[in-house]
Amino acid sequence: MPPTERYRTAWDGYWEASSGAPGEPFWDADPALTAARDLTLLTPHADPALPIVDLGCGNGTQTRYLATRFARAVGVDLSPAAVAHARRSDPAGSAAYEQLDLSDPEGARALHARLGDTNAYMRAVLHQSDPADRPGVVATLATLLGTRGRALVLEPTGEAKTVIRSVAERPGGPSAKLRSVFTHDLRPGEVAEGEIAALLRGAGLDVADEGALTLAMSETHADGTPVALPARWYLAAPTAPAS
Repeated sequence: MPPTERYRTAWDGYWEASSGAPGEPFWDADPALTAARDLTLLTPHADPALPIVDLGCGNGTQTRYLATRFARAVGVDLSPAAVAHARRSDPAGSAAYEQLDLSDPEGARALHARLGDTNAYMRAVLHQSDPADRPGVVATLATLLGTRGRALVLEPTGEAKTVIRSVAERPGGPSAKLRSVFTHDLRPGEVAEGEIAALLRGAGLDVADEGALTLAMSETHADGTPVALPARWYLAAPTAPAS
């Protein structure tokens, strides 16, 4: 089975078994803990008049928040079932949602042709792609930015696996949220140190800034605090043409 078809089968199976409710997925934390904080890293450098694309939008929880901060927000996801959930969860149409294979250059060019240059938000997407497919995903990001967009890319580090393992090994075993991840073979891969920056530069993007943070999950510890995965963030911009 080609990688994209494997991803599609796994993710569609996951989303078809989900109600699509905010907070149901393991990673679907409240935007107050995720996009609201993350945008403080992006908005000082991004033109708010440009649209923003939420890559790997899932049920649209973060996309709906992004729509409050930019002129237009579009969530894209490989899974048609995820896109359907996102649309149902946004009856007011605050954002738009489309199915897009992030490894498909033609799809990326078609979306850019419709939207023009965009900003982009990509939270914990690349580690879910096989290493051989990651350059194509980042090429899509570069296509969408064009010459004026800016992107915020956030990815868990290798230490995140230790946190997930500790959650899975709690008394009573994995929670329903985490069991669903395992059941549908949503493989939490590992991104090597320096790999994301290299991928961005390889796609013709500059890494304008980067740093460490944590990614809040909707899962909580026994004391009620959110599970947080060690991660890094990258602010990416199109490489300026040589003068």
